[in-house]
Parts: sequence; C-alpha cells; structure tokens
Amino acid sequence: MATLSAQTKPTTYCFVEGEKPLYLDHYRAEGEGYHPCVLFAFGGGFSHGNRADERYMPYFDMLLSRGFDVVSIDYRLGMAYALDPEKEVGPIEGAWTMYRSVNMAAEDVLRALDYILINAVKMGIDISYIVASGSSAGAIAVLQAENHIVNRSHYAKNISADYNFAGVIAFAGAIYSILGEPKWSDMPCPIMMFHGNADRNVPYRKATILATGFYGSDYIAEQLHEKGATYYFHSAHYRDHDLALSPLTDNHDEIIAFIERCILGKEQVQHTNEHIAEGIEPCQTEFSVQDYLNANYN
Repeated sequence: MATLSAQTKPTTYCFVEGEKPLYLDHYRAEGEGYHPCVLFAFGGGFSHGNRADERYMPYFDMLLSRGFDVVSIDYRLGMAYALDPEKEVGPIEGAWTMYRSVNMAAEDVLRALDYILINAVKMGIDISYIVASGSSAGAIAVLQAENHIVNRSHYAKNISADYNFAGVIAFAGAIYSILGEPKWSDMPCPIMMFHGNADRNVPYRKATILATGFYGSDYIAEQLHEKGATYYFHSAHYRDHDLALSPLTDNHDEIIAFIERCILGKEQVQHTNEHIAEGIEPCQTEFSVQDYLNANYN
C-alpha cells in the first residue's frame, strides 16, 4: 500500500459542542470497509499544543500506510488559564491544578472515543480496534483515560462497561493519582510505553507529595508486570523528554511489531527493553516535584 500524506486535509468533526467546542481530525487510510483506528492526543504540558502539529505527521503517515485511520483530537488545556506566568508555581498549588488538568484531558479523550463509537459507521472505523496514543501531556491523558476505563470511574460513564481500547501507545506518559499508586480494578488493554529516565518534564518513576502526583512509565510497567497484563516498555537510559517525540520517527518498526503481535494478534507479551544510546553521557535522573514544575512552567 502506498504511503499517504497526513498533511492532506482530513475530515474535521466537532465532538464537543458549546461555548468552547472541541474538534477532531479524521485521516482516512486507503481502502474500503471499516478500518482500525489510532486516537491521538498531542503534547504541550496541558497549556498549549495543536492536534495538527507537523511533528506528528511522520507517525500519522506510518499508521495510514499500514491501514490505520488516525483521529487526532483537541482537549481542554487546564493549565493554560490556571497559572499566573509571573508567579512561581508551588508544589501544592501545582499538584492540585495538575490533577484537574489531567482529568479534564482524560475526560475529553473519552468523549472523543464516545463520539467515534457513536459515529463509527459514518466514519468507517472498526470499533474493535481503536488504539489510544499520545505524546507527553497527550500520553498522560490516554494512560489516565485507560485507568478510568479499567476502574469504571465517573469519567468513563458514557463508555460501555464491556468496552475498552484495543491498546494504548504512550510516548513519555504517566498517571496522576491523589490516592497513592494507581489502582487497576480490571485487566488493562495492551500498553506500550516509551520513556527516558532523565526526563525532567514527565516523571519516569514518580513525583508525589503525600501520595498525590505522577506515577510514570517505570512505575506503571512494574504494576502491569505484577498484574500479568500485556505491556511493552522501551526504557532509555540518560535520555530526556525527547522520548515524547523521537519514537514518532525513529521507532516505527518497534511500534508496528507491538500492534501486530499484541493488539491485532492478541499475543500476550511482558517486556521491558532497557536501551542505552551510544554517545550519551550519564546525567541527573532524580528530580523533585518542584523540578518538574519548573521545567514545564517557569
């Protein structure tokens, strides 16, 4: 199948109407019938970002060339208006503001999913194979959304109790909790994660205050392993937040292998790939909550 260009004009739908509407762009792969689909959420610290950012286009092109439709979505940017840029963000204030922002974004991921499920016939999407994916803040949003589905939280109230994503692919993501480590009341879908252990923007392990805060990819992978869930974790030593974007161009074969084996083929895999890149010097890998806030917002 010939490679398509995601920069070709997609079909745009409004999936949340009202004073502040939210839109999604539907990039259609070649071929008749119903297609598997990747629902994508952009990055930007919950304060900025664009569903049509050109940096995501190589990823979209690759997915389209493999027969996957791509649905790239808006979500509410809770941090855009919550924090005064002239004021240093304290850990407590930042933690609670982030909690609200993360769950707003996750709720919008689930509202986009609900829209696709309702309009699947019109859009030509196979609802059995909807994969959630995101970069940075978008990766947090899709992991948080999956956690809401598994725990049947009120954020997932519009999603049928017997429905889940076919998979999640997260580039430098985490889950936010105010009650200690994330809970998994049911078995999650297959999850693929990329993360560098020197990431100052999204915690690789965790960053919490009194059990409130982010639990990163390394922590989640450990939980998934203990639960016997299907997962793949690409863990990169001394790599920073570039793992939010570099896999979108550099790790296509790895991503497709996971999709074909664990999502389409339903093969159970538990694997952590520890990667040390050549030419990268050892660097700081432990950060405080304030470090993360400063890296993102000051």
